[in-house]
Amino acid sequence: MTVGGQAVLEGVMMRTPSNWAVAVRKPDGEIAQVCKVITSPMAKRKIYRLPVIRGVVALGESLAIGFRALAISANYAAQGEEGEEDIELSRGQIIFAFALAIGFALALFKVGPALITSRLGIDTTQTFVVVEGVIRVSIFILYLVVISLLPDLRRLFQYHAAEHKAINAYEAGEELTPERVDRFSLIHPRCGTAFLLWVMVIAIFVFAFFGQPAWYWLIASRILMLPVIAGLAYELIRFAGKHQGNRIVMTLLAPGLWLQRLTTRKPSLDQLEVSIRALQEVLAREGGITASESKVEVMA
Repeated sequence: MTVGGQAVLEGVMMRTPSNWAVAVRKPDGEIAQVCKVITSPMAKRKIYRLPVIRGVVALGESLAIGFRALAISANYAAQGEEGEEDIELSRGQIIFAFALAIGFALALFKVGPALITSRLGIDTTQTFVVVEGVIRVSIFILYLVVISLLPDLRRLFQYHAAEHKAINAYEAGEELTPERVDRFSLIHPRCGTAFLLWVMVIAIFVFAFFGQPAWYWLIASRILMLPVIAGLAYELIRFAGKHQGNRIVMTLLAPGLWLQRLTTRKPSLDQLEVSIRALQEVLAREGGITASESKVEVMA
């Protein structure tokens, strides 16, 4: 069983295969929480649990839950205590937000680098995909650097670190109190930041099979192959999570760990309290499992 998480506005979302919970610090200082049941396709059909395919399904689920959690946190943070019915995104709103975010990411990190590289007059496929990959990773790192400088995102990055610290403490079997959780690292090998970096690295090898097609096929290949690449990256992160004691594996993961320094900031004890509340709530929904009985997986 896995436990994952995500920072939201003034709070943290935690999830297990069957439930997710979001805890938010309201303007009056109280912690509000909302819990939901997850109905996953992976629980219904074996095909969705196959390697690579399960990564695509898990990514889709995480995005959908993440948008709902963000909507809940935004309403609580802005309005204070509200009824649960007033803080739910409609299906249409979730689809629109999902499409907008995916469209922006595809344009910036997939289509953009491919079109830029196509204008450089590179002859060989190997050079083309390597240069494209370097441009893509450079844009990604530059994007992280820019947003890390924005003051308004500092608190979100603090909650991101609070999520990591809480799960690290839980995974170690430590008592979940803010003071004890604060001793743990704000970095985790399976953070979503590392996942995105691996998506870009794996893309170099996948796109090498497509050569240098016309610009319209170039764009189509970058978009249509994204689920396959994401599924492969999921399997790599999953493998790495099971071999954290392997020095070679951790060396390969090092760039992803370094990038997390851009998307995490040291949290306060109050923020850790919110992260712990979300984690405890979702664990309670699963029957109060212990760290020794579960496998913890972190998602940004």
